[in-house]
Amino acid sequence: MQNAAFVLDMPEIRSSCAVFSSPHSGRDYPEALLKRSVLNRNVIRSSEDAFVDLLFASAADQGAPFIQAAMPRAYLDLNRSADELDPALISGARRHGHNPRVASGLGVIPRVVANGRAIYRGKLTMDEARLRIDTYWRPYHARLKSLLAESHSKFGQAILVDCHSMPHEAVAMASTARSKRPDIVLGDRFGASASGEIVDRVESAFASAGLNVARNAPFAGAYVTQTYGRPTRHQHAVQIEIDRALYMDEEKITPNANFEEFSDVLRQVIAEIASIGARPMRLAAE
Repeated sequence: MQNAAFVLDMPEIRSSCAVFSSPHSGRDYPEALLKRSVLNRNVIRSSEDAFVDLLFASAADQGAPFIQAAMPRAYLDLNRSADELDPALISGARRHGHNPRVASGLGVIPRVVANGRAIYRGKLTMDEARLRIDTYWRPYHARLKSLLAESHSKFGQAILVDCHSMPHEAVAMASTARSKRPDIVLGDRFGASASGEIVDRVESAFASAGLNVARNAPFAGAYVTQTYGRPTRHQHAVQIEIDRALYMDEEKITPNANFEEFSDVLRQVIAEIASIGARPMRLAAE
């Protein structure tokens, strides 16, 4: 299923309570955006989770829905609240206290891409900002919310797997003299968005595939995990960040020689994650 806001791969038989989501892998850059931007096509893609939709494409084969952004992050960030509007970019936007993401130019409509490079000449109107949010942000989150509700109804729990990639240089922040540089960083907002048991099993799936895993540093999760992670209600959200150097050339934004091999490794990891809670839970009688 595809519309303006998202691409949705549904399994033939829904056998997993997991829902996979890739909010930053959209790569359909509108010509209007490119014409207004001071950046070339390659630089503007630097904030994109390039090829993450391809890496997780087997989720539906494992009985789990997979929803992917249609529009790129540089146009609209689905991992932000709809009210995280940047006054430095959007005319008429009001400040609502200090928000580090907005202040750094990474609101729901980003002002910058990676390394703080400005996207636009001048400002956008509030009407344009609202049109983007109404056309793309609201339908994506409405469908994601309904997918999680369906999982919860069928299985007694839902697990949102929030799929991302991270620049190789950012991974250095998560390594110390005593620890190896992680291949994968899991974010559960320090236990607030998912139960420890769920996160342990997700970590085990990656570790069993020979990947080094860290938690919550340098990425603990943002709007998606904060909003949809409700472990006390049996709805869990885990953010997955993958080191881009494992599968792509970051400068050229092309798959590297390891892409197919890494995709095969990840296919088994996805199967393990999808198997968590694959059978309906026995709910206690009210």
